[in-house]
Amino acid sequence: MPEGIPLRCPACHRTHICTVPDRFCSCGARIAPWGRDEDTTSCSSCGRPAPWPRPELICPCGEVLRPAPSATAAPAAAPATVPATEPPHDRLAPNGPPKDRAGKGGQAPEADEPKRRAFRGVPVRTARDAVTAVVAYLRWLGYEGIRRADQRPPSGVALAARGLVAQVDPSARPASLRDVECLWLTAMTESARCVHFSLAGYGVDARARADELGIPLFVLDRAGIPRPVNEAAETLHTHGA
Repeated sequence: MPEGIPLRCPACHRTHICTVPDRFCSCGARIAPWGRDEDTTSCSSCGRPAPWPRPELICPCGEVLRPAPSATAAPAAAPATVPATEPPHDRLAPNGPPKDRAGKGGQAPEADEPKRRAFRGVPVRTARDAVTAVVAYLRWLGYEGIRRADQRPPSGVALAARGLVAQVDPSARPASLRDVECLWLTAMTESARCVHFSLAGYGVDARARADELGIPLFVLDRAGIPRPVNEAAETLHTHGA
């Protein structure tokens, strides 16, 4: 039977119950729960590897809640002890002396930049769903402290994060030139970047003005996935916050 984990929202302090879904191996055995955001566990019966995505619970206030790994993960096995006769950092290569971990010139090779997992959208059926999807996307980009902005925009919903002002327009009309310029002015007063999300797209003059000001524009589809409209949005989507 699935486990229920109580989660407390740090923003509105509501308590929710996150249900851990059961997952079964192809051999029929139940697989242990996750340990990280995206983990690969092994079946205790047959040993097959199985990916276990860590689910999220979105609070009505827009905060994305995730169970702590220690809440469900089984204790990790102790690492194998390295024999005293073998230096821990100078393992012997298969065909010769210890490998030079620093590489040429004594400098350690640069670690590959970790890749972000693909964004999973929140289906949009209502205006609140649109805001929830944008909050999840901004968190995926790396923004923190997302909340409702103090200033109310001419249309839609304004969100604020650390160094960012975002506007979500869930209406059926394309965003106008006024919407883009008002967002830019608000961001200027906050000394922050800005980004705009729309369900119905943008007028020609609004897109042109956004390109001049360097404002990222996104169209939010019904699957809750923001699609970049201009070059600034492509850059933000690729590199994140």
